[in-house]
Amino acid sequence: MLFTGKGGVGKTTAAAATALRCADAGLRTIVLSTDPAHSLADAFDVPLGSIGSPITDSLWGQQLDAQERLEETWSEIQDYVMQVLGWLDVDPIEAEELSVIPGLDEIFSLTDIKAYAECGQWDVIVVDCAPTAETIRFLSLPDILSWYMERVFPVERTLTKLARPFISKLTSLPVAGDDVFAAIRRFYDRLEGVRELLTEGDRTSVRLVVNPERMVIAEARRTYTYLSLFGYRVDAVIANRLLPDEVTDPWFAAWKKTQAVHLAAIDEGFAPLPVLRAELAAEELVGLERLRRFGALLYGETDPAAVLHDGNPLLIERRNGEYRLSLQLPFTDRDDLDLGRVDDELLVRVGPYRRALLLPDSLKRRTVGTAQMEGDRLEITFVEKGATA
Repeated sequence: MLFTGKGGVGKTTAAAATALRCADAGLRTIVLSTDPAHSLADAFDVPLGSIGSPITDSLWGQQLDAQERLEETWSEIQDYVMQVLGWLDVDPIEAEELSVIPGLDEIFSLTDIKAYAECGQWDVIVVDCAPTAETIRFLSLPDILSWYMERVFPVERTLTKLARPFISKLTSLPVAGDDVFAAIRRFYDRLEGVRELLTEGDRTSVRLVVNPERMVIAEARRTYTYLSLFGYRVDAVIANRLLPDEVTDPWFAAWKKTQAVHLAAIDEGFAPLPVLRAELAAEELVGLERLRRFGALLYGETDPAAVLHDGNPLLIERRNGEYRLSLQLPFTDRDDLDLGRVDDELLVRVGPYRRALLLPDSLKRRTVGTAQMEGDRLEITFVEKGATA
Protein backbone atom coordinates (compact mmCIF):
# COMPACT_ATOMS: atom_id res chain seq x y z
CA MET A 1 0.00 0.00 0.00
CA LEU A 2 1.36 3.36 -1.06
CA PHE A 3 0.14 6.51 0.69
CA THR A 4 0.50 9.90 -0.94
CA GLY A 5 -1.03 13.35 -0.86
CA LYS A 6 -0.20 17.02 -0.80
CA GLY A 7 2.40 17.96 1.78
CA GLY A 8 0.88 18.42 5.24
CA VAL A 9 -2.38 16.50 4.75
CA GLY A 10 -1.41 13.71 7.16
CA LYS A 11 -0.24 10.95 4.83
CA THR A 12 2.53 9.85 7.19
CA THR A 13 0.04 9.54 10.04
CA ALA A 14 -2.34 7.55 7.82
CA ALA A 15 0.46 5.26 6.61
CA ALA A 16 1.82 4.71 10.13
CA ALA A 17 -1.63 4.03 11.61
CA THR A 18 -2.48 1.62 8.79
CA ALA A 19 0.77 -0.30 9.22
CA LEU A 20 0.26 -0.52 12.99
CA ARG A 21 -3.33 -1.74 12.58
CA CYS A 22 -2.18 -4.45 10.15
CA ALA A 23 0.55 -5.53 12.56
CA ASP A 24 -1.84 -5.59 15.52
CA ALA A 25 -4.02 -7.96 13.46
CA GLY A 26 -1.10 -10.39 13.34
CA LEU A 27 0.24 -9.52 9.89
CA ARG A 28 3.99 -9.24 9.49
CA THR A 29 4.24 -5.63 8.39
CA ILE A 30 7.00 -3.25 7.35
CA VAL A 31 6.47 0.46 6.77
CA LEU A 32 9.07 2.51 4.92
CA SER A 33 9.40 6.15 3.96
CA THR A 34 10.44 7.32 0.49
CA ASP A 35 10.10 10.99 1.45
CA PRO A 36 13.54 12.66 1.69
CA ALA A 37 12.10 14.75 4.55
CA HIS A 38 11.42 11.69 6.70
CA SER A 39 8.85 12.01 9.50
CA LEU A 40 7.94 8.35 9.98
CA ALA A 41 10.17 7.94 13.04
CA ASP A 42 8.60 11.08 14.53
CA ALA A 43 5.11 9.61 14.06
CA PHE A 44 6.01 6.42 15.94
CA ASP A 45 8.28 8.31 18.35
CA VAL A 46 10.98 5.67 17.89
CA PRO A 47 14.33 5.79 16.07
CA LEU A 48 14.33 4.11 12.65
CA GLY A 49 17.34 3.01 10.61
CA SER A 50 17.97 2.59 6.91
CA ILE A 51 17.78 -1.23 6.96
CA GLY A 52 14.65 -1.71 9.04
CA SER A 53 14.13 -1.46 12.79
CA PRO A 54 11.57 -3.21 15.04
CA ILE A 55 8.69 -1.07 16.32
CA THR A 56 6.47 -3.85 17.73
CA ASP A 57 6.67 -7.64 17.54
CA SER A 58 4.99 -7.66 14.10
CA LEU A 59 5.90 -4.19 12.82
CA TRP A 60 9.20 -2.90 11.45
CA GLY A 61 10.02 0.50 10.02
CA GLN A 62 12.66 1.98 7.73
CA GLN A 63 13.82 5.44 6.70
CA LEU A 64 16.10 5.23 3.67
CA ASP A 65 19.61 6.65 3.95
CA ALA A 66 20.33 7.61 0.33
CA GLN A 67 24.03 8.25 1.02
CA GLU A 68 24.46 4.77 2.47
CA ARG A 69 22.78 3.15 -0.54
CA LEU A 70 24.88 5.33 -2.81
CA GLU A 71 28.10 3.96 -1.41
CA GLU A 72 26.79 0.40 -1.79
CA THR A 73 25.53 0.48 -5.38
CA TRP A 74 26.56 3.70 -7.13
CA SER A 75 30.25 4.07 -6.27
CA GLU A 76 31.68 3.00 -9.66
CA ILE A 77 29.32 5.30 -11.55
CA GLN A 78 29.92 8.12 -9.08
CA ASP A 79 33.70 7.77 -9.49
CA TYR A 80 33.39 8.20 -13.25
CA VAL A 81 31.11 11.25 -12.92
CA MET A 82 33.59 12.79 -10.47
CA GLN A 83 36.42 12.20 -12.97
CA VAL A 84 34.50 14.08 -15.65
CA LEU A 85 33.70 16.93 -13.25
CA GLY A 86 37.34 17.01 -12.17
CA TRP A 87 38.39 17.29 -15.82
CA LEU A 88 36.09 20.34 -15.96
CA ASP A 89 37.98 21.82 -12.97
CA VAL A 90 35.04 21.49 -10.61
CA ASP A 91 36.04 21.64 -6.96
CA PRO A 92 36.37 18.08 -5.53
CA ILE A 93 33.80 18.67 -2.79
CA GLU A 94 31.34 20.19 -5.26
CA ALA A 95 32.03 17.33 -7.68
CA GLU A 96 31.13 14.79 -5.01
CA GLU A 97 27.84 16.57 -4.33
CA LEU A 98 27.03 16.96 -8.05
CA SER A 99 27.76 13.30 -8.75
CA VAL A 100 24.62 12.33 -6.82
CA ILE A 101 21.95 12.50 -9.51
CA PRO A 102 18.57 13.88 -8.36
CA GLY A 103 16.03 11.10 -7.97
CA LEU A 104 18.50 8.42 -6.87
CA ASP A 105 16.84 8.13 -3.47
CA GLU A 106 13.56 7.23 -5.21
CA ILE A 107 15.34 4.54 -7.25
CA PHE A 108 16.91 3.07 -4.12
CA SER A 109 13.44 3.00 -2.54
CA LEU A 110 12.09 1.04 -5.50
CA THR A 111 14.79 -1.59 -5.11
CA ASP A 112 14.00 -1.90 -1.40
CA ILE A 113 10.27 -2.35 -2.07
CA LYS A 114 11.07 -5.07 -4.60
CA ALA A 115 13.43 -6.82 -2.19
CA TYR A 116 10.86 -6.79 0.63
CA ALA A 117 8.14 -8.11 -1.69
CA GLU A 118 10.31 -10.98 -2.93
CA CYS A 119 11.87 -12.12 0.34
CA GLY A 120 8.64 -13.69 1.66
CA GLN A 121 9.19 -12.29 5.14
CA TRP A 122 6.34 -9.74 5.07
CA ASP A 123 2.58 -9.98 4.69
CA VAL A 124 2.09 -6.23 4.22
CA ILE A 125 4.38 -3.48 2.94
CA VAL A 126 3.24 0.08 3.63
CA VAL A 127 5.02 2.93 1.83
CA ASP A 128 4.87 6.51 3.09
CA CYS A 129 5.53 8.32 -0.18
CA ALA A 130 6.76 11.85 -0.74
CA PRO A 131 4.23 14.61 -1.59
CA THR A 132 2.29 14.07 -4.79
CA ALA A 133 4.61 15.64 -7.39
CA GLU A 134 7.58 13.61 -6.16
CA THR A 135 5.40 10.49 -5.96
CA ILE A 136 4.41 10.80 -9.61
CA ARG A 137 8.08 11.05 -10.56
CA PHE A 138 8.88 8.13 -8.26
CA LEU A 139 6.22 5.89 -9.81
CA SER A 140 7.06 6.90 -13.38
CA LEU A 141 10.72 5.95 -12.94
CA PRO A 142 10.28 2.26 -13.88
CA ASP A 143 8.77 3.30 -17.23
CA ILE A 144 11.46 5.90 -17.91
CA LEU A 145 14.37 3.65 -16.91
CA SER A 146 12.99 0.75 -18.92
CA TRP A 147 12.69 2.95 -22.01
CA TYR A 148 16.30 4.16 -21.56
CA MET A 149 17.76 0.70 -20.96
CA GLU A 150 15.95 -0.90 -23.88
CA ARG A 151 16.53 1.83 -26.48
CA VAL A 152 19.34 4.19 -25.50
CA PHE A 153 21.69 2.18 -23.29
CA PRO A 154 22.75 -0.47 -25.89
CA VAL A 155 23.43 2.20 -28.53
CA GLU A 156 25.27 4.42 -26.07
CA ARG A 157 27.45 1.54 -24.89
CA THR A 158 28.34 0.47 -28.45
CA LEU A 159 29.15 4.01 -29.62
CA THR A 160 31.28 4.71 -26.57
CA LYS A 161 33.25 1.52 -27.10
CA LEU A 162 33.87 2.38 -30.75
CA ALA A 163 34.72 6.03 -30.11
CA ARG A 164 36.91 5.49 -27.04
CA PRO A 165 40.22 5.04 -28.97
CA PHE A 166 39.64 8.18 -31.06
CA ILE A 167 38.50 10.33 -28.13
CA SER A 168 41.52 9.32 -26.04
CA LYS A 169 43.81 10.55 -28.82
CA LEU A 170 42.06 13.90 -29.16
CA THR A 171 41.36 14.84 -25.56
CA SER A 172 42.02 13.88 -21.98
CA LEU A 173 38.27 13.75 -21.22
CA PRO A 174 37.57 10.55 -19.26
CA VAL A 175 35.49 8.09 -21.27
CA ALA A 176 33.21 5.61 -19.56
CA GLY A 177 34.67 2.13 -19.56
CA ASP A 178 32.98 -1.25 -19.59
CA ASP A 179 33.02 -1.30 -15.78
CA VAL A 180 30.80 1.81 -15.68
CA PHE A 181 28.29 0.36 -18.14
CA ALA A 182 28.34 -2.96 -16.29
CA ALA A 183 27.57 -1.10 -13.05
CA ILE A 184 24.63 0.67 -14.70
CA ARG A 185 23.37 -2.67 -15.99
CA ARG A 186 23.61 -4.28 -12.54
CA PHE A 187 21.90 -1.28 -10.99
CA TYR A 188 19.00 -1.51 -13.43
CA ASP A 189 18.69 -5.28 -13.05
CA ARG A 190 17.86 -4.73 -9.37
CA LEU A 191 14.78 -2.85 -10.57
CA GLU A 192 13.58 -5.52 -12.99
CA GLY A 193 10.01 -6.46 -12.20
CA VAL A 194 9.29 -3.41 -10.02
CA ARG A 195 6.75 -1.97 -12.44
CA GLU A 196 4.90 -5.30 -12.74
CA LEU A 197 4.80 -5.54 -8.94
CA LEU A 198 3.49 -2.01 -8.37
CA THR A 199 0.82 -2.21 -11.09
CA GLU A 200 -0.46 -5.66 -10.09
CA GLY A 201 -3.89 -4.65 -8.84
CA ASP A 202 -4.55 -7.60 -6.56
CA ARG A 203 -1.27 -6.99 -4.71
CA THR A 204 -0.62 -3.26 -4.81
CA SER A 205 -2.78 -0.18 -4.38
CA VAL A 206 -2.43 3.54 -3.75
CA ARG A 207 -4.39 5.50 -1.15
CA LEU A 208 -4.80 9.23 -1.60
CA VAL A 209 -4.90 11.35 1.56
CA VAL A 210 -6.76 14.65 1.30
CA ASN A 211 -8.07 17.43 3.51
CA PRO A 212 -11.45 19.04 2.73
CA GLU A 213 -9.79 22.03 1.05
CA ARG A 214 -10.17 23.21 -2.53
CA MET A 215 -6.46 23.24 -3.47
CA VAL A 216 -5.80 19.89 -1.82
CA ILE A 217 -8.70 18.24 -3.65
CA ALA A 218 -7.60 19.73 -6.97
CA GLU A 219 -4.10 18.29 -6.55
CA ALA A 220 -5.51 14.91 -5.53
CA ARG A 221 -7.64 14.84 -8.68
CA ARG A 222 -4.57 15.49 -10.83
CA THR A 223 -2.63 12.83 -8.95
CA TYR A 224 -5.41 10.30 -9.51
CA THR A 225 -5.27 11.05 -13.25
CA TYR A 226 -1.49 10.67 -13.49
CA LEU A 227 -1.46 7.48 -11.41
CA SER A 228 -4.05 5.98 -13.74
CA LEU A 229 -1.99 7.06 -16.75
CA PHE A 230 0.94 4.96 -15.53
CA GLY A 231 -1.26 2.00 -14.59
CA TYR A 232 -1.32 2.37 -10.79
CA ARG A 233 -4.54 1.41 -9.04
CA VAL A 234 -6.04 3.76 -6.44
CA ASP A 235 -8.30 1.83 -4.07
CA ALA A 236 -9.38 4.49 -1.55
CA VAL A 237 -9.37 8.15 -0.60
CA ILE A 238 -8.76 9.20 3.01
CA ALA A 239 -10.50 12.45 3.95
CA ASN A 240 -8.50 13.63 6.94
CA ARG A 241 -8.88 16.38 9.56
CA LEU A 242 -12.65 16.74 9.41
CA LEU A 243 -14.12 18.93 12.12
CA PRO A 244 -16.05 16.63 14.49
CA ASP A 245 -19.75 17.06 15.20
CA GLU A 246 -18.89 17.86 18.82
CA VAL A 247 -17.47 21.22 17.70
CA THR A 248 -20.51 23.50 17.92
CA ASP A 249 -18.90 26.87 18.59
CA PRO A 250 -20.40 29.46 16.18
CA TRP A 251 -16.86 30.55 15.19
CA PHE A 252 -16.49 27.18 13.40
CA ALA A 253 -19.90 27.20 11.70
CA ALA A 254 -18.72 28.61 8.36
CA TRP A 255 -15.67 26.35 8.40
CA LYS A 256 -17.82 23.24 8.99
CA LYS A 257 -20.19 24.31 6.21
CA THR A 258 -17.29 24.70 3.78
CA GLN A 259 -15.88 21.33 4.81
CA ALA A 260 -19.25 19.69 4.18
CA VAL A 261 -19.31 21.12 0.64
CA HIS A 262 -15.76 19.90 -0.07
CA LEU A 263 -16.48 16.48 1.45
CA ALA A 264 -19.50 16.10 -0.82
CA ALA A 265 -17.24 17.02 -3.77
CA ILE A 266 -14.77 14.31 -2.69
CA ASP A 267 -17.51 11.68 -2.42
CA GLU A 268 -18.96 12.59 -5.81
CA GLY A 269 -15.73 13.29 -7.69
CA PHE A 270 -13.85 10.15 -6.64
CA ALA A 271 -16.80 7.75 -6.82
CA PRO A 272 -16.86 4.75 -6.92
CA LEU A 273 -13.74 4.81 -4.72
CA PRO A 274 -14.51 4.39 -1.02
CA VAL A 275 -13.84 7.51 1.05
CA LEU A 276 -12.52 6.80 4.54
CA ARG A 277 -13.03 9.61 7.06
CA ALA A 278 -10.82 10.78 9.91
CA GLU A 279 -11.73 13.61 12.24
CA LEU A 280 -9.33 16.32 13.34
CA ALA A 281 -7.64 14.93 16.43
CA ALA A 282 -7.70 16.80 19.68
CA GLU A 283 -4.05 15.92 20.26
CA GLU A 284 -0.87 15.45 18.26
CA LEU A 285 -0.91 11.98 16.69
CA VAL A 286 2.48 10.77 17.92
CA GLY A 287 3.19 7.40 19.50
CA LEU A 288 1.72 3.93 19.23
CA GLU A 289 -1.43 4.38 21.33
CA ARG A 290 -2.56 7.55 19.57
CA LEU A 291 -1.88 5.97 16.18
CA ARG A 292 -3.88 2.91 17.25
CA ARG A 293 -6.87 5.08 18.15
CA PHE A 294 -6.59 6.95 14.86
CA GLY A 295 -6.43 3.69 12.87
CA ALA A 296 -9.48 2.29 14.69
CA LEU A 297 -11.54 5.41 13.89
CA LEU A 298 -10.31 5.48 10.29
CA TYR A 299 -11.00 1.84 9.37
CA GLY A 300 -13.65 0.67 11.84
CA GLU A 301 -14.62 -2.84 10.71
CA THR A 302 -12.82 -2.46 7.36
CA ASP A 303 -9.76 -4.65 6.82
CA PRO A 304 -6.92 -2.16 6.23
CA ALA A 305 -4.88 -4.79 4.36
CA ALA A 306 -7.62 -5.56 1.83
CA VAL A 307 -7.86 -4.08 -1.66
CA LEU A 308 -10.76 -1.69 -1.06
CA HIS A 309 -11.76 -1.11 -4.67
CA ASP A 310 -11.36 -3.37 -7.67
CA GLY A 311 -10.75 -1.34 -10.80
CA ASN A 312 -8.44 -1.65 -13.79
CA PRO A 313 -6.65 1.42 -15.19
CA LEU A 314 -5.77 -0.35 -18.46
CA LEU A 315 -7.92 -2.80 -20.41
CA ILE A 316 -7.40 -4.38 -23.83
CA GLU A 317 -10.31 -6.34 -25.19
CA ARG A 318 -12.14 -7.34 -28.34
CA ARG A 319 -15.59 -5.80 -28.48
CA ASN A 320 -18.14 -6.03 -31.31
CA GLY A 321 -15.52 -7.38 -33.69
CA GLU A 322 -12.96 -4.62 -33.03
CA TYR A 323 -9.98 -4.32 -30.74
CA ARG A 324 -10.18 -1.63 -28.10
CA LEU A 325 -7.68 -0.23 -25.62
CA SER A 326 -9.31 1.46 -22.64
CA LEU A 327 -7.25 3.67 -20.32
CA GLN A 328 -8.73 5.15 -17.16
CA LEU A 329 -7.98 8.90 -17.03
CA PRO A 330 -10.28 10.46 -14.41
CA PHE A 331 -10.67 14.26 -14.34
CA THR A 332 -8.98 14.61 -17.73
CA ASP A 333 -9.84 17.57 -19.95
CA ARG A 334 -9.58 16.59 -23.62
CA ASP A 335 -7.60 19.79 -24.24
CA ASP A 336 -4.86 18.43 -21.96
CA LEU A 337 -4.73 15.11 -23.80
CA ASP A 338 -2.43 14.25 -26.72
CA LEU A 339 -2.22 10.91 -28.48
CA GLY A 340 0.34 9.66 -30.98
CA ARG A 341 1.96 6.51 -32.26
CA VAL A 342 5.55 5.67 -33.11
CA ASP A 343 6.09 2.16 -34.50
CA ASP A 344 4.93 -0.29 -31.81
CA GLU A 345 4.37 2.34 -29.12
CA LEU A 346 1.28 4.34 -28.31
CA LEU A 347 2.21 7.73 -26.82
CA VAL A 348 -0.28 9.24 -24.38
CA ARG A 349 0.34 12.65 -22.82
CA VAL A 350 -1.80 14.21 -20.10
CA GLY A 351 -0.61 17.62 -18.96
CA PRO A 352 3.15 17.44 -18.30
CA TYR A 353 3.33 13.64 -18.14
CA ARG A 354 3.77 11.26 -21.05
CA ARG A 355 3.62 7.50 -21.11
CA ALA A 356 4.80 5.22 -23.91
CA LEU A 357 2.60 2.10 -24.04
CA LEU A 358 4.19 -0.86 -25.81
CA LEU A 359 1.36 -2.39 -27.82
CA PRO A 360 0.74 -6.15 -27.67
CA ASP A 361 1.09 -8.21 -30.84
CA SER A 362 -2.68 -8.17 -31.40
CA LEU A 363 -2.59 -4.36 -31.78
CA LYS A 364 0.82 -3.85 -33.42
CA ARG A 365 -0.50 -4.97 -36.80
CA ARG A 366 -3.43 -2.55 -36.62
CA THR A 367 -3.75 1.20 -36.90
CA VAL A 368 -5.57 3.58 -34.58
CA GLY A 369 -9.16 4.00 -35.71
CA THR A 370 -10.90 6.29 -33.24
CA ALA A 371 -10.00 7.80 -29.88
CA GLN A 372 -12.43 9.51 -27.56
CA MET A 373 -13.19 10.06 -23.90
CA GLU A 374 -16.12 8.05 -22.58
CA GLY A 375 -16.77 9.03 -19.00
CA ASP A 376 -13.44 8.80 -17.20
CA ARG A 377 -11.82 6.46 -19.75
CA LEU A 378 -9.95 7.06 -22.98
CA GLU A 379 -11.31 4.55 -25.49
CA ILE A 380 -9.06 3.81 -28.48
CA THR A 381 -10.11 1.45 -31.28
CA PHE A 382 -7.69 -0.35 -33.58
CA VAL A 383 -8.56 -1.42 -37.12
CA GLU A 384 -6.89 -3.48 -39.79
CA LYS A 385 -4.38 -1.53 -41.88
CA GLY A 386 -6.11 0.05 -44.84
CA ALA A 387 -9.52 -0.11 -43.19
CA THR A 388 -11.50 3.05 -42.45
CA ALA A 389 -13.08 3.87 -39.11
